Amino acid sequence: MSASISGPDTAGPSISQRLREATAVAHQQAETAPFIDDLMSGRLDSGEYQKLAVQLYFVYEALEAVGDDLADDPIAGAVIDDKLRRLPRLGADLASFGVDPSSFTPLPAVARYVEAIEATRDDPARYVAHHYTRYLGDLSGGQVVAHRMREHYGVDASALSFYTFDEIEKLKRYKDSYRARLDALPLDAAAVERLVDEAVAAFGHNQAVFGDLDSASAA
Repeated sequence: MSASISGPDTAGPSISQRLREATAVAHQQAETAPFIDDLMSGRLDSGEYQKLAVQLYFVYEALEAVGDDLADDPIAGAVIDDKLRRLPRLGADLASFGVDPSSFTPLPAVARYVEAIEATRDDPARYVAHHYTRYLGDLSGGQVVAHRMREHYGVDASALSFYTFDEIEKLKRYKDSYRARLDALPLDAAAVERLVDEAVAAFGHNQAVFGDLDSASAA
């Protein structure tokens, strides 16, 4: 299903407002998932962070492959930006730990997450939901994750390049610009609904990934 293109709807809340409001509860639930709470509080070890990074590798592999396929699409292409590309950095971080993601298998929740991302190839509005969920999170909360990994586990900054955006001078300015691009997307009401619903689902996928990691950690 392709996104229907029309002029942006200015009668109600903007797309970025809709996304923020619709995902607020799911966002909070993902941030307070036991695995993330334990990791961010220093109750685990750097090996658990590495397990998270491996699973994120599969997610970004799908996200950026689909993004490459949709780069020329007028909807998805409005937010896709090489400055955000994370997979090469994540691969380098894992290599610094001596970890080869090809020797791992995606957790069940990660496999479902990847499948959901790949299913957006025919609906760019839904792809934008995953793009927004992941990259805006990296630009915001990801900076906190990097700080906590250094603080609690002594992870060297060179192994946390995933959270470094060298090509973006001012993160807040970039995030504001990103939201402005979202708000200017020429989507009809039905496409906006699909985008918002998919963003809520994306947070659900993230929470499920944390649940799988928590179970694996406890095993």
